[in-house]
Amino acid sequence: MKKPVVLIVEDELIIALDIKEILEEEGYDAIINIVTVDDAIHAVENLNPSIVLIDINLKQDKDGIDLGTYLLEKDKTPFIYITSYSDKTTLERVSETRPYGYIVKPFKSIDIKTTVSIVLNNFKHRNIDVVRQDKEIDTDIPFILKKAVNYIAENITEKIKISDLAKQTRWESQHFNRLFKQYVGVTPYRYILEKKIEKAKVLLTETTLPITQISFELAFKSHSNFCAVFKKATKKTPENFRKCYQAQHIYFD
Repeated sequence: MKKPVVLIVEDELIIALDIKEILEEEGYDAIINIVTVDDAIHAVENLNPSIVLIDINLKQDKDGIDLGTYLLEKDKTPFIYITSYSDKTTLERVSETRPYGYIVKPFKSIDIKTTVSIVLNNFKHRNIDVVRQDKEIDTDIPFILKKAVNYIAENITEKIKISDLAKQTRWESQHFNRLFKQYVGVTPYRYILEKKIEKAKVLLTETTLPITQISFELAFKSHSNFCAVFKKATKKTPENFRKCYQAQHIYFD
């Protein structure tokens, strides 16, 4: 499973390193040492990141909001501001760029993890989230696919077959697969796997359930299969992931 690339535009190295460590614990590929708007634009165009985290105060001629304006115009990459500025003037400038999230320093590691996860999830579903569509919907495909996505969420602890999902629609499995990938961006199988890993992370960090039981709860083939899939997705074993979470600290500016 390819790791999502996170571009961290932050000129304070210590903070950038903290954010990088937080995100890499979650299985992201975090890139730092991007300290100017021009460098960030070059990185966006060449690396095609999944998401960009932007410090507003970059101590340059152009600040983070200028970068946000660029990303808004391109409208291909979600972005989040991370800043100690929360005054009215800054917020007014920020709102004009329509960011997907805003985190105020000092922050906790859980703030970074949850905001990035939610933003990526919402961005992935933008094509089937009819409530957020700016243009008129001329097809019922997003509405129908939403049923399949909801079915996955409601049955994530079960073994979900593609045929089960196709039954939520009027399509045959092959046609359903094609439309799902077209609108959601990944195959149904990959989407289900990603959601099971997300659920596993919650169970590992918010409960004391044995890892063997978690693999059973999420309907993996076996304990070893769960551990292999989890490690491939996060670069950590479930046990190490739980230990890292328990040892997490609060990160300050």
